Order: sequence, then structure tokens, then C-alpha cells
Amino acid sequence: MKHAKRLATRAFRADRREFLAEGPQAVREALDHGGAVLEVFATASATEQHTDLVEAARRGEIEWHVVADEVVAAIADTVQPQGVVARCAMLDRPLATLLDRSPGFVVVCADIRDPGNAGAVIRCADAAGADGVVFVGDSVDPFNPKSVRATVGSLFHVPIAIERDVVTSLAALQAAGLTILAADGQGDVGLFDDDLDLRVPTAWLMGNEAWGLPDDVRSLADRVVAVPIFGRAESLNLATAAAVCLYATARARLDG
Repeated sequence: MKHAKRLATRAFRADRREFLAEGPQAVREALDHGGAVLEVFATASATEQHTDLVEAARRGEIEWHVVADEVVAAIADTVQPQGVVARCAMLDRPLATLLDRSPGFVVVCADIRDPGNAGAVIRCADAAGADGVVFVGDSVDPFNPKSVRATVGSLFHVPIAIERDVVTSLAALQAAGLTILAADGQGDVGLFDDDLDLRVPTAWLMGNEAWGLPDDVRSLADRVVAVPIFGRAESLNLATAAAVCLYATARARLDG
């Protein structure tokens, strides 16, 4: 239990290659992802309520620890935990492994810092049918408890890659045949313009929540795409902009 509690820190997660999934939905998706769950901690009431999870753990020969409410509260990241937490093995893979699968479209998060946004982007990517999410530069850890919670289980559906070097990562994406589209307020083409072909293999590049994409990173994109704003809003937040871009791509690929 002390081990599980220490997984709240990024350094310990990175060292042990483990993270926590909290809440019945996240644990359900984790158990459905073969080999992800190492053990489960649950209160007596949660164990009684979620018999499907107990059975799934039993089938997977995964230890299910019934513990006091105070123990789950100490491990969990939320103020009012839902009574069940799974200790899981890290799911990220090298970018090269993701590219070996010839992805049709992915989203690249460069230097994003908010864990809620990271989780929301993963959830949007899952919903839109994207083939992966890549975190580059000084981005937040997508296995942060808040990020995991914000994915609502989608973390177990979408391939995740974490790479430090932005330039090398973007070059690898281009070498694999993906067109890099940078989402930016001031683009040379609009998202809904006729000359923007979203049917080709595409990597959407999203920048930091506060300052967007630096000039040197934006210049590496094949095109800079502006998401139009038809009302009076000053801008869109990162997760919303990602959702709009990903769904536009999904629609184009379905129609194409």
C-alpha cells in the first residue's frame, strides 16, 4: 500500500513503470486490457457493489485486496474516492512502435502542462478513432492521476508514446508519411477550407495551453491550420480545439 501511495509522484512512476487507475470505470477498462493490472485495492462496500470487477480480477488471477476506507482514501488522488484503485503497468510505447502500425491519424501534444487537458485529449482521440497520442517536449505525464481520471478509461484504448525530443519526433512522423498540421490561431489555411486534405495520414500538432506553439516548432509543420471562431470567443481551449480537429479528420476519412 505504501508502494501504491508513492505512485502519486512522477519520479516513482517513471522508476517503477507503474501508475494508478482510480474509480470503477477506469478499473473496468484496465482489467479489460490484458496484462495492465497488477493488483486492486477496494473497500468492502465497493467490493460488494462491483462484483463484475471482482470476477474480472479473479479470471485474470489478479489480487483483489479488501482494505479499509481510510486506506483507499490514502492511495486515491480524489477528495471523495470511489472505493476502488488499481495498480497498473505503464502502457506507453516508443514512437517507432506506434509508427510501425502505419497510423492514419494521431495527435501530438507539445509542452502541454495541464493534466486534465492531457486526459481530455486522450479521451477525444479515442472517441474520434485516432491511432495514437504522442506527448513530446516538457509535457505533463499522461499517467498522472488527474490525467488518468480525465481519460475516463480511454487511456487503455489508445496507444500512447512519450518522447522528449520534439524535433526528432516530428521528423519521425514525417518520415513515416504523416502530414504534420499545426493547430494555431493564425494559420495559412482554415480547418474547413477546400484545399486542406484531411484524408491523408495526418498528425495534429497541439501546443501549450498558454503560449501555443513556439515559432521554431510551428515552422516544422507542413501546414499551420486555423480553427475558425464564428462567435465572439477569444479562443478555444486546448482540449476543445483538439476535439474539433480530430473530428474534422475523422469525418473527412469517413467521407473519403
